[in-house]
Amino acid sequence: MDLGIKGRTAIICASSRGLGKACAIALAREGANVVINGLDEARLSAAADEIRSLTGAPVTPVRADINTPEGRATLVSATPVCDILVNNNAGPPPGKFQDWDHDQWIAALESNMLAPVLMIRAVLPGMRARKFGRIVNITSAMTKSPKFADMGLSTSARLGLMGLSKSLSREVAADNVTINNLLPERIDTDRQKFMAERIMQARGITYEEARQWIADSLPAKRFGLPGEFGDTCAFLCSSQAGFMTGQNLQLDGGSYEGIV
Repeated sequence: MDLGIKGRTAIICASSRGLGKACAIALAREGANVVINGLDEARLSAAADEIRSLTGAPVTPVRADINTPEGRATLVSATPVCDILVNNNAGPPPGKFQDWDHDQWIAALESNMLAPVLMIRAVLPGMRARKFGRIVNITSAMTKSPKFADMGLSTSARLGLMGLSKSLSREVAADNVTINNLLPERIDTDRQKFMAERIMQARGITYEEARQWIADSLPAKRFGLPGEFGDTCAFLCSSQAGFMTGQNLQLDGGSYEGIV
């Protein structure tokens, strides 16, 4: 299927590795010009080379901290036109409610709510004027099923982003701008390595046993693949997805137990 985004320009935040890079690869494979972002210069350069090698698409690497106004301005100014924005950022570490002070709450809100909101604010007027825009926020399956209190910082901040996105999606839909959220759980990235190491220490088991324990907790009995996630993101950015907005799409191996 031709997704109709060849020649479009996409900014993908936090995309030198993990889910962000998977989305960048998928969009580049569809012919989009991708602007990738990260903090580590060497990793960012390596990611750009990898994406170019895999897809042949133009790639612009931008080293910038999207948690700061200067970083967001640098990223937005890397291209005169932004047709697609994929918001992504590292989540705060798990912890205990009683240990989270004011500064930790503010840091979580800055990175997982305000940074993506302000990226949307920067690119949205141009999208509306050109009558095409696709915005995808990478959040977490925990926002729909917040069953672990130790993920409270992440869940709370990301829910704020999702609430704003839902209301805003109604306002901009008539301009062919869509805003959707992707809710991953157990996609096989460095984040899952970190989680397996935590389980390994907590349960006194090996790393391989911890990974198997995680996989067995899912109906699919396996981790999700980054490529599966990236391809789903690419579809949400397609011309065919213009009637799909304000949605929360889970990629979780069937772990969510509810209906809606």
